[in-house]
Amino acid sequence: NHDQLLLVLAHFWLLVNNLKLINQGSSVNLITADHVSPLHEACLGGHPACASVLLKHGAQVNGVTIDWHTPLFNACVSGNVACLNLLLQHGASPHAPCDLASPIHEAAKRGHIECVESLTSNGVNIDLNIKHLGTPLYVACENEQVACAKKLLESGASANGGKDLDSPLHVAARNSNADLVHLLIDFGADVRAKNAEGKRPVELVPPSSTLTQIFVQKEGPLSLMQLCRLCIRKCFGHKQHHKITGLLLPDELKHFLLHI
Repeated sequence: NHDQLLLVLAHFWLLVNNLKLINQGSSVNLITADHVSPLHEACLGGHPACASVLLKHGAQVNGVTIDWHTPLFNACVSGNVACLNLLLQHGASPHAPCDLASPIHEAAKRGHIECVESLTSNGVNIDLNIKHLGTPLYVACENEQVACAKKLLESGASANGGKDLDSPLHVAARNSNADLVHLLIDFGADVRAKNAEGKRPVELVPPSSTLTQIFVQKEGPLSLMQLCRLCIRKCFGHKQHHKITGLLLPDELKHFLLHI
C-alpha cells in the first residue's frame, strides 16, 4: 500500500545517504555530545540496512552513550529483531553494560517477544534481577505484556522471581490482570508468597475484581499433574525444554508439559 511504499523509499534514502557520506570520508563512529553514534540512531529507528552498512565500515558495535545505551539496547527499544541479530553477529554483547540499561528488561517492558527470544538464546540470564527493575518477567507483568510473560515462562524464567519480595503474581493481582494471574499460577507461582508489607497476592486484588475467587480456589496444594509438570520441566532445565518434544509420550502429554 501507499504507506508501505513510503516506508521503503525512506529506508532506501537513508541507505543511499549513509553510503554517500561514508564515501565522502565521514566517520561512521562520529558521535554527538551525548555519545550517540549513527549506529545507535539506525538501531533506534529500526533500520537494519543502514546498520549493516555502518557495521561493514567499522562502526563500534558496543558503543555506549552517556545514558549507557548500546546499539543493541536501542534495537530492543525499537523491537527490531533484524537489527538485534545483526549486532549479535558482529560481536555485540547481549548483556547490560550497567543496571541502567538492560536490553532484556527493555524488550520485556515493551513486549518485543522476538528480541527476548534472541537475547535468551545468546546467553542472557533470563532471571537477571536488577534492584530498581526486578526480573524481566516482573517487568513484563508490571507492564501487562501477557504474550511476552508467557514466552519468558516457556523459556524457563522463574514464576516467582520478582522485585525484592514483590513477585510477578503480586503485580498481576495489583493490576487485576486475570490472564497473567492464570498464566503465572500455571507455571508454579506461589499464591501464598508475602511481599515486604506482609501481603499475599490475593490481598492486593482490587475490591471490585473477580480474581479473589480464583485465588481462593488456588490456595490449596497443587494438583499431582501440576507438580509432575513442574518437576519434569525443572529436570530438563530451561535450555533443554525443546527436547520434551522428543519424549516417547502421547502428544497430549507433551503439549501439557510444554504448556501448549
